[in-house]
Amino acid sequence: MRKMKIGIDNYAYHRFMGEVYPEQSAPSKTMTMKDYLDRANELGVDGVSLESCFFPEFGKNYLAELKGKLDEYNLDRVFAWGHPDGLEGGKNKQAFDEMMEMMDYAVAIGAKVMRVVGSSLGFRFENHQEQIDRLTGMFIEAMKEADKRGLKLADENHIDFTADEMLQLINNVNNPNFGINLDTGNFMRLLDDPVKGAKKLAKHVMATHVKDLKPEKGLDVDNWHFFACTPVGDGLVDNQQLAQILYDNGFDGFLAVEIDYLHKDYNNDEDAAVAQSIKELDRIASNVKG
Repeated sequence: MRKMKIGIDNYAYHRFMGEVYPEQSAPSKTMTMKDYLDRANELGVDGVSLESCFFPEFGKNYLAELKGKLDEYNLDRVFAWGHPDGLEGGKNKQAFDEMMEMMDYAVAIGAKVMRVVGSSLGFRFENHQEQIDRLTGMFIEAMKEADKRGLKLADENHIDFTADEMLQLINNVNNPNFGINLDTGNFMRLLDDPVKGAKKLAKHVMATHVKDLKPEKGLDVDNWHFFACTPVGDGLVDNQQLAQILYDNGFDGFLAVEIDYLHKDYNNDEDAAVAQSIKELDRIASNVKG
């Protein structure tokens, strides 16, 4: 019996939903948001994260229809905004305005948590302290509106900041409804230990991306694809220990598998990788102690 909830972020299906990386092949079929929810229901998960970049529209009728399907399947939900670069380290005012607008869409589908993106790997070599200072002001302002809506904002570690830097940002914003969308693989891509990072941030985790990674031969180490995604359980990330840390700290969200660049060993079959990951997450969630 699972002691923690498990789920899927639909970025795992990004090729099927219209985003194919230059080095990837186009899929043989496409997937709508409804298809994604149907597949999540088939896989027996407890929750889903829905990336705003894959919404075909944000009309009231569409959002109400989507909420109805989420309710029908009894799925916990996170509304995810910010792909690919979010607030660009606090330099993009237009992105900030878009993030603020998205809060109402998150509420419309019944989400209590909205994943946001402050920076990204595209800005990781720019001055981090300056980015954190700018983002602090933006997120303090954003939380005024999020609090009015009863909405939590969870900033993802997006191959940009270390665990210590994420903790600094969270402490700067100093709002109990602002925390982190903990990506269990992205710290490793910065050579920042995921387990140590989770211990520092566990009390602030509001949503997750559960990744597993292993090196792909033939790529330079500084290429973010070097640590390519595998199904959960096949890579280097100790997701069992990470789940235990979250459980011990009272995390009540779901463990959401996410795949960005799938390792070539898995033949471009993200759906099979997701299904295998869900089986492993079920095992992990059933074997936490306590």
